[in-house]
Amino acid sequence: MTIKLGVPSKGRLMEQCFDWFAARGLTLRRTGSEREYAGAVEGAEGLELVLLSAGEIPRELAAGRIHLGVTGSDLVRDKLADWSAQVVELAPMGFGHADLIIAVPSCWADVDTLEDLDAAAHAFRAAHGFRLRIATKYHRLVREYLTREGVADYQLVDSQGATEGTVKNLTAEAIADITSSGETLRANHLKILSDALIHQSQATLFAARAADWTGEAARLAALCKQLGVAHPDF
Repeated sequence: MTIKLGVPSKGRLMEQCFDWFAARGLTLRRTGSEREYAGAVEGAEGLELVLLSAGEIPRELAAGRIHLGVTGSDLVRDKLADWSAQVVELAPMGFGHADLIIAVPSCWADVDTLEDLDAAAHAFRAAHGFRLRIATKYHRLVREYLTREGVADYQLVDSQGATEGTVKNLTAEAIADITSSGETLRANHLKILSDALIHQSQATLFAARAADWTGEAARLAALCKQLGVAHPDF
């Protein structure tokens, strides 16, 4: 048996992930071509590297096909219902920071808070006969947040492309998306609501509850000690 570790397969997130493990004595590297998604691990026995897209890792963790995985905390919370029953959060890793926020057109001078948005949504439905549209990729997180905050009279519309452009393209009136600096929002004449921070995300190491850990107790304990993370309580 081996412990399968899933990490992002490309880009800055993969590089930062490799750096994080290297600082703890584990060398992760790609093998083969850029398209092979194959990798190798040095510095720990019985650990297999699996390269996946960040969006695939929550699903693979939930299914137990990988034992450990690195992905954004926002993706785990959005893609997995009752996420803490499916995975254990072992360690925030200190990179990949982004805030999931709600933004509206900058010209909406009277809309600065969630309470303002709720009032605007009610007025919008009365004026147009349909609910105010909020474009997002994060349906579960946004819906749960707005329900908790008592915002009604809206509908979520799916956006898998450039969410910031949906307002300009008239396919939504507001957006809920991740942002690091806010520059893209400002370039698209959008402003963040002052009290609508849904989730502060970062790259996080997770363990899968559904994975087969049979015979891996000692190896997992040694790995957790090497990485400086708490042993998961399955």
